[in-house]
Amino acid sequence: MSKKKLKIVGVIVAFAICFPLHFGYDKFPNFITSIFFPVNESIWEHMKILFGSIIISGVVQKVIVLLKKEKVNNICFSNFIAALLSIPIYLILYLPLYNIIGESMILAISIMFITIVMAEIISYIIMNKRDYGMENKTIFLVVLIYIFFTLLTYYPLEINLFLDKKELIYGIKK
Repeated sequence: MSKKKLKIVGVIVAFAICFPLHFGYDKFPNFITSIFFPVNESIWEHMKILFGSIIISGVVQKVIVLLKKEKVNNICFSNFIAALLSIPIYLILYLPLYNIIGESMILAISIMFITIVMAEIISYIIMNKRDYGMENKTIFLVVLIYIFFTLLTYYPLEINLFLDKKELIYGIKK
């Protein structure tokens, strides 16, 4: 499978995963699910969906590469960087429009899709570079990001980005 086809699969998987990730905590509310799924409707909590969907998509891509016994440079690392960069990309695209238009599910989903496409392009570019030797360190980096997400779920900053405007709360419901 070509790298381009692999990235197309990545976009499809990441976008499809977004929807079940959105409802994970609602269906199974506990500490473990609060790490990976949004615990409220704040913009920040939804960044877990974006990050997680790209990471899961990266795992699917890695499995495809392993099954096909192909050599692809930086596949895990490139997906981690793409997932990480997807957060500021989404916020840069979404926040100005959110401030003008307000809450819009169609807008949020459209920008999520555009962000995933941009993230997969970034991943593709990194995959085409020399091997950075970061594949074995990537899991550690993913764990660090989820620790960061967890801290901000339980100790959110009291700014608009972290405010659930439906419930008027920050972070997890007490």
